[in-house]
Amino acid sequence: MKNLVVLSLTFLFSFGIVQAQAFKGLDKSPLDMIEYPSSNKQVSKLARVLYSRPQLKGRNFNSLVSEGKIWRMGANESTELTLYVPMKLGDTMIEAGSYTLYAIPNGKQMTLIVNRAIHVWGAYSYKEEMDVVRVSIPITESKDSIEAFSMAFEGVDDGVHLHMAWGNSRFNVKFTKA
Repeated sequence: MKNLVVLSLTFLFSFGIVQAQAFKGLDKSPLDMIEYPSSNKQVSKLARVLYSRPQLKGRNFNSLVSEGKIWRMGANESTELTLYVPMKLGDTMIEAGSYTLYAIPNGKQMTLIVNRAIHVWGAYSYKEEMDVVRVSIPITESKDSIEAFSMAFEGVDDGVHLHMAWGNSRFNVKFTKA
């Protein structure tokens, strides 16, 4: 009887350990990060973006991003922009710090928004009064389609270009060093 009790307790304990090691699967829109500069550890960083990368899966950009409505520029948590130095977007100075990026597509243009809110999920709690700057940028079309929403920095003499693409849509914006 004693052996049966020990065997039962061992089984229950072992089952609990196995259950505790269950991991969730991969996100459908995995988190990604870009930085500029990305590879040179000797040079101070200018900017970083954390964003989730939704995928088209047979759909198109216009069916996933509603015209005239606020978009979180990715999936899951809103896209986070960190500037390590003060930068200008258009004519507006943006202090070093962390911000949220939003956009509003409108035909062949997109309004890019830098907002003071951080650590927010989606665009559900977006508040226009927290906007730091809004700039209008063109949306161009490419014959090549990008399956997962993608961002990349390109260094230029006086700052960085933030390039974004999803499906056949392309858009970019220039941040200028202050």
